[in-house]
Amino acid sequence: MTIPILDVRQLVHRYGSFQALAGVDLTVHAGEMFGLLGPNGAGKTTFLSIVSGLLTPTGGEILLFGQRFDSRNRDQRRLIGLGTQDLAIYADLTARENLQFFGKLYGLRGATLAKRVDALLDAVTLRDRADDRAGDFSGGMKRRLNLAVAVVHEPKLLFLDEPTTGVDPQSRNAIFEQVQALNRDGLTIVYTSHYMEEVETLCPRIAILDHGTLIACDTLERLLQRLPATIRLRVRPDPTPLLGRLATLQPGVVARMEADRVMVECPSVGPTLVRIIGLLNELGLEPTTIETQEPNLERVFLHLTGHALRDD
Repeated sequence: MTIPILDVRQLVHRYGSFQALAGVDLTVHAGEMFGLLGPNGAGKTTFLSIVSGLLTPTGGEILLFGQRFDSRNRDQRRLIGLGTQDLAIYADLTARENLQFFGKLYGLRGATLAKRVDALLDAVTLRDRADDRAGDFSGGMKRRLNLAVAVVHEPKLLFLDEPTTGVDPQSRNAIFEQVQALNRDGLTIVYTSHYMEEVETLCPRIAILDHGTLIACDTLERLLQRLPATIRLRVRPDPTPLLGRLATLQPGVVARMEADRVMVECPSVGPTLVRIIGLLNELGLEPTTIETQEPNLERVFLHLTGHALRDD
């Protein structure tokens, strides 16, 4: 059996009497693009601070490549990259100087460092601004440089905390493409974002934290199966015959009246809607409106946590 790249066991952390993490168990496998979600105050920042070595937990165990993680172990920390929500670049240094500085902190020198810096400047499309001060960059350019700084030492595990906050669509696409390219090249990534669609697009497996507790961890497909798809329709002249037939339409279908509409919950919109149209034709009923909604990650998140992602 393959050893997980990150194995978190019963992770606990308290700030005085406040418990930020309450026994979190989480496993991330090599090569994954793993999503981490939670409302504000759920414990995401505390979790990332601990697993990246910035904070010592109150209790629990972290294994990195099967070895107990010690934040004082420089060899272990070199395996980790961290793209912070707060920019970790120096405004008075150029893009190239920022990358050189952080590369030297990790022991890169000479031609090896120069080659790595040039490759990253190309990857985040900053080669033409390589010798300009980072402080003069747009928000999107700073975010792209921040990503490059996080991987200058070629880590094996990268934590990205809100990597597209406050960026323009062009820069967001550039960051997306680079993150996906890094993952294709074998880098394991744990990705957090306030933009639900980002996690839904990028991450096949997702964990959801709330009040310091892991309340869900599964593939996107299985998380979406926690909620039904819905079909709402108005029919004339009388929906009563349709309601009676819908009850036996297919397994997993539930139908009821909501005001003047028929509300249908079902496993999937497509097949169910085809059968409903057939029933309408058979019963001589005319649909006046039809609205459909497949489950998505945001609906599942709200269902599990009771919070919008940006709730305080």
